[in-house]
Amino acid sequence: MADHGRPTTPVDDHLARILAAVEPLPPATVPLSDALGLVVASDVVAALPLPAFDNSAMDGYAVHQRDVVGATPESPVHLPVVGGIGAGAATIDDLAPGTAVKIMTGAPVPPGATAVVPYEWTDRGSHEVLIEHPAVVGQNIRRSGEDVDAGDLLVSAGTVLGPRHLGLLAGAGEGRVEVRPRPRVVIVSTGSELREPGQPLGPGQIHDANSTLLASAARAAGASAYRVGSVADEPGAFLETLQDQISRADLIVTSGGVSQGDFDVVKAALRDRLWFGDVAMQPGKPQGFGTVDGVPVFTLPGNPVSAYISFQLFVLPALRTLQGRHRVVHPLRAARCSKGFGSAYGKRQMVRAAYDAGLVAPVGGHGSHLLGDLAAANALIVVPEETTEVRAGDTVQVLLLDEEF
Repeated sequence: MADHGRPTTPVDDHLARILAAVEPLPPATVPLSDALGLVVASDVVAALPLPAFDNSAMDGYAVHQRDVVGATPESPVHLPVVGGIGAGAATIDDLAPGTAVKIMTGAPVPPGATAVVPYEWTDRGSHEVLIEHPAVVGQNIRRSGEDVDAGDLLVSAGTVLGPRHLGLLAGAGEGRVEVRPRPRVVIVSTGSELREPGQPLGPGQIHDANSTLLASAARAAGASAYRVGSVADEPGAFLETLQDQISRADLIVTSGGVSQGDFDVVKAALRDRLWFGDVAMQPGKPQGFGTVDGVPVFTLPGNPVSAYISFQLFVLPALRTLQGRHRVVHPLRAARCSKGFGSAYGKRQMVRAAYDAGLVAPVGGHGSHLLGDLAAANALIVVPEETTEVRAGDTVQVLLLDEEF
């Protein structure tokens, strides 16, 4: 359990503790209409070829290619038209040599036909057609399986399903797909001073920004987020709220009540069930983590900037693990810093910043209450624990807040 005077925990050690306690959610099979943004749980292999049959790529005439080898505008080939085939035709007869059949785009090519002559090369005749240009074997015929053959891999496990993947699955005849479900995240803010946005404030009261901030971050990460109203600084009330929410949560995030104050309700309520301690980072030093009835519980600091950065560093990797994603930790990229600043030794500094095309600059002050600066930032400059100064022109590591990875 947490105690005064304890050493700080390195950021990477705290993250390792979290990831060791979290595993992907059990898979579920859902309709394609519900699968957008979810992660495929197992490889999906084509049961049928795509296209399922040879079909026409053009509106025109199906022919035996050798019948039109000598066609020219000056000496067109005349062929009798023995029928027509539309898309969706159920049965078709073999095409006899020396004849043509009118065919629509997507319609099955009749057995025996070796090319489709487009309308533009003909007089569009109904009983007899004049063909003015030769065709090559296979021209304008989409072969069965030329896109995907039966047994081919459609999407691999770990794929995040986007519109194009879903279109492929639908085209290949898959109506449902096995995925990792969308994680259910419950967000709880603590503090007797908190009031709902839109409500008037009394003396010493503030609006609850954290639950909206964290719930939005969870939704942006692909989770279903449930925002619980703020809980007063009373351990019994907090525990009652927590127990009420456990049954509908795959992960719970609280903010506030984890520092060293007299009214740190979360630590008081859960000190015997979670780990609490200081992590060597700024902002976001006081942290807590553990499981309650098998559900991961993150107790984040109460200052909004600290809570948001803690979410990005610790909660987001856990969410992505629940989703079954391959990459769970924000990648870092190099950028040139246009403005110098100092950094405290022994802590990993996460500096709000504006990034654009390889250049980055700090945004605003260091205060962990400064929501305006957080909203103006699109990145964090990640300063290593041993670095005490970043100079203008230095290359730094940057975490992009809005980047999909």
